[in-house]
Amino acid sequence: MPRTAILFPGQGAQSVGMGKAVVEGNPQARALFDEARAILGYDLADVCLNGPAEKLNSTVVSQPAIFTGSLAALEVLKATEPAAIESCVASAGLSLGEYTALVFAGAMSFRDGLRLVQKRGEAMQAAADATPSGMISILLMEQPQVDEVVSAARADGFIQIANLLCPGNIVLSGDKKACASAQRIAEEKGARTVALTVAGAFHTPLMKPADEQLARVLESVEIKSPRLPVWSNVDAKPHTDPAEIRQLLVRQVLQPVLWEDTLRGLLASGIEQFHEVGPGRVLAGLLKRVDRKIGCKSCIF
Repeated sequence: MPRTAILFPGQGAQSVGMGKAVVEGNPQARALFDEARAILGYDLADVCLNGPAEKLNSTVVSQPAIFTGSLAALEVLKATEPAAIESCVASAGLSLGEYTALVFAGAMSFRDGLRLVQKRGEAMQAAADATPSGMISILLMEQPQVDEVVSAARADGFIQIANLLCPGNIVLSGDKKACASAQRIAEEKGARTVALTVAGAFHTPLMKPADEQLARVLESVEIKSPRLPVWSNVDAKPHTDPAEIRQLLVRQVLQPVLWEDTLRGLLASGIEQFHEVGPGRVLAGLLKRVDRKIGCKSCIF
């Protein structure tokens, strides 16, 4: 069997109507949403299936929705392609998806993971409300040119690289005015830009004190050694030590997501097959920009 890695998506992959066949057709997946309702105090499955979009897209709801939906899709993968689970030797998740990867790898329980994701979303939303900010994708431009855009846009406020996703796809986070300037400057230089529908400047110091709030919640959560390495967004390296994992989850709130480096590291470690598990197919697209020859199957929620 090929050496496999399972990838989990992050915030932004959600859409109203997602998961209907999974929730209705898989008892284990439905049970996850029943447990989520008891933990969260509202019917998460109903929001996923019926919206409204404004509610599903809010940080405090979209993060639990993607986390739970990804693990529900994992139940489908277990039932339909058990060899993918048996051959899995590593896992990673984009931002929020790192929590899903840790639950899959046995580092924490579903209940603790969902509670962490809920508190993380609430803390990040509060930080975003305190400082009007946002995120923009810069497409068709490589990092040296993006660095020039950032330097020029800083005349109008704080801005920095937040996500290094793949060649030609870099995300900036910052003050609203600085983001608008970066869009204008990048487009003048020939890039395409997309303003992301997120609450604020994730993965930057503007998210303080969300990291401190998350650290306090993490103190009450048991983190075990995962049964397989989980690659961190912060340093693009595999980790199995609970103390390191705990520290990296806190740092992840403020630091850039090194997703391209994570994919390259997984490939260099000998991964021959990827599975993207959760809403959408964003991660498969990013992987193709890194290595067109590698296979990535999608188990969609």
